[in-house]
Amino acid sequence: MKLLVTALLLATTAFAQSAQDSTLRMNQIQVIGTHNSYNAGFAPSEAKWLQTANAKAYRGLEYSHPPLPVQFDGGARQIEIDIATDPQGGRYAHPRIVELTRQAGLPADPDFDPEHTMNKPGLKVLHVVDINQRSNCQPLTECLRQVRDWSRSHPRHVPIFVLLENKSGATKNISNAVEAPQFTAADFDELDREIRSVFQPKEMIVPDQVRGSYPTLEAAVLAGNWPTLADSRGKVVFLMDQKKAGPIYTAGHPLLQGRVLFTTSTPGQPDAAFIEENSGTPDEINALVKKGYLVRARSDADTDHGRTGDTHRRDELLHSGAQFISTDYPASEPAKWTGYTVALPGGMAARCNPVSAPKNCVEEQVEIAGK
Repeated sequence: MKLLVTALLLATTAFAQSAQDSTLRMNQIQVIGTHNSYNAGFAPSEAKWLQTANAKAYRGLEYSHPPLPVQFDGGARQIEIDIATDPQGGRYAHPRIVELTRQAGLPADPDFDPEHTMNKPGLKVLHVVDINQRSNCQPLTECLRQVRDWSRSHPRHVPIFVLLENKSGATKNISNAVEAPQFTAADFDELDREIRSVFQPKEMIVPDQVRGSYPTLEAAVLAGNWPTLADSRGKVVFLMDQKKAGPIYTAGHPLLQGRVLFTTSTPGQPDAAFIEENSGTPDEINALVKKGYLVRARSDADTDHGRTGDTHRRDELLHSGAQFISTDYPASEPAKWTGYTVALPGGMAARCNPVSAPKNCVEEQVEIAGK
């Protein structure tokens, strides 16, 4: 009898969720994301060297994350990955910090790249060239495979949002520094190819799907043409976390036709669907969300909030309509100094958006972390 009651409850819950999924759209939810999600932090001697050489820089970089699947298990549904172009391979294979720690007489750290992955061609994952290059997944395609594999094993998850930021330039005040080249249209073509080499079309939501028959992507967004949860569960959405690179990515693709990523754009532009308001006010964020845009905002930066425990920015964002609230300290990774963390109520991985969701939206039917 008990098993029968449990089965009936599960069936009732599934039916209710299915009904909500058919109307609730993917821009009407809110999730917690992680910033520089791949970042494995510093090895011991690297940390000691940077603390001595540039204490301020180290202070802002003193954080790390566990592997991507662990973050998803903990409830993160948005991640950020920094990438650098490396078509010949080997450009970032010997970060200067390894040699600098040796010159300082510090003990050797664990091998930065024991599998020699950095010698192979392909987009690489790193934060600060020569200084902060340790990643929990390498190269980009391996990070993508981890996302794909977790997604396939949890097919009822709300969309996972993957922000990609392209890195360029060299780290200042480092002798013999390596320069990461500026991304070109050809590099972005390669980015799209690498993503498509890992994900099948049915596993992604891309701009063409959202635009549909509307004249521009923005027109579709303003008309509320985002997919429903029924059409977006178990899928991944890729977004460009760098506004200045947008015109390169959209060259020849002004409506993002044929592209994989949604660009960081500005209202009024034909590609406008995703807006970053990392330091925007709740009023600014809410105005954009009400129009239909996806909005990402950061609740903390440079370890400052983690060190002080200041929750003002976090709390105002949790009352805003920002669909992605990005942090260095999700629920499963509280700040070591103060315990500061950012989480949705009740252990939810996603909830009804406080600003854009219908009033009859049921939080428990969106997604519970780990399910």
